[in-house]
Amino acid sequence: MLTNARNYTLDTSDEIDFIHNYYERLVLEEIFAQSVRVQEGDRDFLADVACVALNRMPPRYIRHDVDMTFFMSPQDIQEIRNKVSHAVTDAITYVESRERGEDVKLPAVDVTLIANRASKPDKTSVKASDEAKKTAKTKSSKK
Repeated sequence: MLTNARNYTLDTSDEIDFIHNYYERLVLEEIFAQSVRVQEGDRDFLADVACVALNRMPPRYIRHDVDMTFFMSPQDIQEIRNKVSHAVTDAITYVESRERGEDVKLPAVDVTLIANRASKPDKTSVKASDEAKKTAKTKSSKK
């Protein structure tokens, strides 16, 4: 438990990089892939776009990327990549429009995952559903 009586000290001279938002690396990589300005070294543009895009993604704080990806299906990973790509595209458009002085609105974004672990049926409900289907087939074949 983090709140127990032990004394912990944090050496502020060390970087605190053992906890991070899972989406940070993905968003930065996607910005670099999509933006020539960033590829040419525009760090201010990179920071602005990253902030806008990350604020459109759900926070997922982890210690190691494997902590998140280990429990994801290939569908989950692809869905996350698609959401990151869309968030970055929207963020680039937004930041560039604001630089031109335009009053733009960001489109709504759905941050939930279709393949959310909490929404997946557990094994017992799947078995019960399968049994119900078998029973229904048996009854219909007897007619």
